[in-house]
Amino acid sequence: MKPPVPRFLVITDTVLQTRYTHAELARQAIEGGADGIQFRQKEGSGRELYRAALETHRVCQEEEVPLIVNDRLDIAMAVDAEGVHLGQEDLPAEVARRLWGLERLIGVSAHTVPQGQSALHAGADYIGFGPVYATGSKPDARPPTGVEALRRFCQRVPLPVLAIGGVRAEHVSELLDAGAYGVAVISAVCCAEDVVAAARQFVEAFRACGVLLGSPRSG
Repeated sequence: MKPPVPRFLVITDTVLQTRYTHAELARQAIEGGADGIQFRQKEGSGRELYRAALETHRVCQEEEVPLIVNDRLDIAMAVDAEGVHLGQEDLPAEVARRLWGLERLIGVSAHTVPQGQSALHAGADYIGFGPVYATGSKPDARPPTGVEALRRFCQRVPLPVLAIGGVRAEHVSELLDAGAYGVAVISAVCCAEDVVAAARQFVEAFRACGVLLGSPRSG
């Protein structure tokens, strides 16, 4: 059975911070209440990515939280992850759906309404829209879209939308108000001095908006 789309997706990173492995970040983020983990590693051999993603997936399985692999459908399939997230330059979503079937999550990054509508028709389960705010997590990041662009996007693309890009816990309320289904975060959690505490701040922000997350640790 396909898992639900996470509302609080923590994207692991070992470049912006080097204290923890992907698996260690995943364990701490889940302890803090994240209901989804995205494995993101741009460098390294296929074997290195496979080993790191496999270790991360074991943590997620122990905690019954879905793992989504960024960019690499081959790695996602190899570790039997629950999903894959594809950028505009990656394998098309319709191809990923054909290769992987209907029981896995497929997310797509979109920056414009036409891209979002194309992802919808290609069979995507959710959209990552952004960067909503200024972000330093990606050296080639686009200029921030702002919350009103997110609002217009959500009104025209009938898929769950995860707001990404510079998102902090204090932004959750205005992002949900604009129509976002949830958020995807990197540095606000992974680069925090206390990863668990940083994740819990997001959980509390969701709770203040009347949203209870599905992670076993978030209740």
